[in-house]
Amino acid sequence: MTTFVLTAGAWLGAWAWDDVVPLLEAAGHRAVPITLAGLAERREETTGLEGHVRDVVAAVEGVGAGDGGGTVLVGHSYSGVPVGVAAARLGDRLRRTVFVDANLPVPGRPFADSLPDGGASLRATIAAHGGSWPPLPPAAFAAHGLDPERTRRLLARAVPHPGATLTDPAELPRPLASLTASYVYCRREGSPPRSDAAALTDGGAWQSVVIDSSHWPMLSVPGELAAVLLAEAER
Repeated sequence: MTTFVLTAGAWLGAWAWDDVVPLLEAAGHRAVPITLAGLAERREETTGLEGHVRDVVAAVEGVGAGDGGGTVLVGHSYSGVPVGVAAARLGDRLRRTVFVDANLPVPGRPFADSLPDGGASLRATIAAHGGSWPPLPPAAFAAHGLDPERTRRLLARAVPHPGATLTDPAELPRPLASLTASYVYCRREGSPPRSDAAALTDGGAWQSVVIDSSHWPMLSVPGELAAVLLAEAER
């Protein structure tokens, strides 16, 4: 039995994995979705990036060694940053780390720097909203391939994301290439891979998988995503 620790991206909580968890459990595994501080049922908590890293580490340590199948840590979108740092700290306590269309931590730099304008607009938005990043409007989700009903579902439960987690620099204790990891690209036919992951997957140290999905596969294609995660547990 493998234990999957599942961490969703900005604005989301453990609920984002509701359609994936039963599929992993039906295959005989354990699925533990987590909510990071400042989000969903923890929205009143104040935190920075280090707080999210500690949340992930605590979740992995809390599940223990399992029943011999080890722990697969999964990070989606923004959470790839704290998950990547946590995985580097956890080392061989993880069987594998899986990044699902995720941002990756860059030593000494924050998530915001990865945006096309270097994070200027994000920082301005955070400042204008009392230190939080509000969920994007519906059109932005449509642009990433999420249909109206799933966008409605996401926005009904999304909450503003704690801004400090996006502007605090990441501190990596060892290179990402040293992780036993896979990257799941969520993209449509002909779209390019994420440049921050390509160096690690295109002839690099990591495995990669491509699924035809929006940026939120746990909502748009939960069956396909569960199948990918189950395959990752067998690597």
